[in-house]
Amino acid sequence: MKNLILSAFVIAATTLSCGTVQSIVQNTVPYTTNVLVSSGVPGNQEISVTSSATSFAQYVGAGTSMVQDIRISSAKATATNLSTNGELGIFKSIKVYLSGNNTGEILVAQRTDIGSNIGNTLNLDPDTSKILDQIVKSGSVKARVAYVLKNTATNDTNLTISMRFSSIPAPNQ
Repeated sequence: MKNLILSAFVIAATTLSCGTVQSIVQNTVPYTTNVLVSSGVPGNQEISVTSSATSFAQYVGAGTSMVQDIRISSAKATATNLSTNGELGIFKSIKVYLSGNNTGEILVAQRTDIGSNIGNTLNLDPDTSKILDQIVKSGSVKARVAYVLKNTATNDTNLTISMRFSSIPAPNQ
């Protein structure tokens, strides 16, 4: 009985401490951008739309100097349409680039060869190998969504790109 209680205590302490360490070490930041695909946009031609991001400092509390090793962890595209159900099958490809003040543009997520009957939600392939510290800490993050339609758009479609970023705490200086 003594061993059972001791084992339960060790398991509970380990579980709680792992969760605490995980929340301290891993910081997840959401970001969403919207793109309007207007009816009449031609197919088989890359179209780009750029939008500004909100300040990442609002998500990480004390600011971006407190985090490092910022990477995209996931990206998702969702289509909505006022006249019909949104359908991502109209897209041939979707690519998401990020840039900042005085930084180059980096491809962070994409999906090519999108199926015709995919539905209205699609997970994009994030490039988790790229460290985005310079972009995120630049003060102004911009997202550029480049897409190719299979055919000319017949309805207005709102494309929402939702991204999540992970980071770790910066060492004390």
